[in-house]
Amino acid sequence: MWALLAPCFAALSCSANTAGNDEANSESADDGTTPSQTLPIVLWHGLGDSCCNPLSIGGFKKFLEESIPGVYVNSLKIGSNMIEEIGDSYFMNCNEQVQKACDIITNDTKLAGGYNAIGFSQGGQFVRAVAQRCPQPPIKNLISLGGQHQGVFGLPRCPGENSTLCEYARKLLNIGAYWDAVQDHLVPAQYWHDPYDRSTYIAKSLFLADINNERVKNETYKDNLLKLKNLVLVMFENDTVVDPKASSWFDYYPENDDKTIVPLRQQKIYTEDWIGLKALDQSNRLHFLATPGDHLQFTLEWFTENILKQYLL
Repeated sequence: MWALLAPCFAALSCSANTAGNDEANSESADDGTTPSQTLPIVLWHGLGDSCCNPLSIGGFKKFLEESIPGVYVNSLKIGSNMIEEIGDSYFMNCNEQVQKACDIITNDTKLAGGYNAIGFSQGGQFVRAVAQRCPQPPIKNLISLGGQHQGVFGLPRCPGENSTLCEYARKLLNIGAYWDAVQDHLVPAQYWHDPYDRSTYIAKSLFLADINNERVKNETYKDNLLKLKNLVLVMFENDTVVDPKASSWFDYYPENDDKTIVPLRQQKIYTEDWIGLKALDQSNRLHFLATPGDHLQFTLEWFTENILKQYLL
């Protein structure tokens, strides 16, 4: 069922003819040096994708390289090849993925002076975890495109609230989402956030409850996130994959309710400033953007005007 969460980049890449013939296993540009005024960029793909697929992240990487002369782009390569990467995006423990990403970034000398980061779908919360856990080298601007920062509670492309089959399937996933074996091996379960069983979510969530500081408050997570120059959260207005789509902005359901959405600024994660979002907001470093379209469906023109020119140049 989770195959439907795979990023939808074909239209994006092909429409702008950006899907070039990148080497299948290339994780970063290897030509030239980055001008001192241009920060490198790190990309983290979403569920069911890989670092270098020319029809998705590979094409987007080429678009960035063509749009920002001399920029160095490292598209994080978690697996040893495309097939392994796709599998890891579904089944590799999120914390292990984040640690591997930290190791890759730390060992990349071209990133030593800092970098901008872009996370696609689940890559949004993963790269945020990098910012919170691995502050060196520093992320300057963190761009989350359709991330699930408060998790998900629903099947992808569910046909509607009255769909009995969909609701039944969701209940089945919910029953097993917090089992230890499922938590350790099924990536979406590690950001499955059940508003009807918050105590189990907080106790059992291996990844999301930790990076959102919902258990013991890790002040280092907050201190590190506050080192960002900007945190940019992009929500897709017609998203049928992220449920609820408002999770991309840290908005989420209240306890025992999966119909009402509580804005971030009314939640304890903000009012008590568990991870630094309130401080970022009050210093004009937290930005909420919305764009029409389904999950990860945006035009390169929109990205250029709203992201590239504002945060990457």
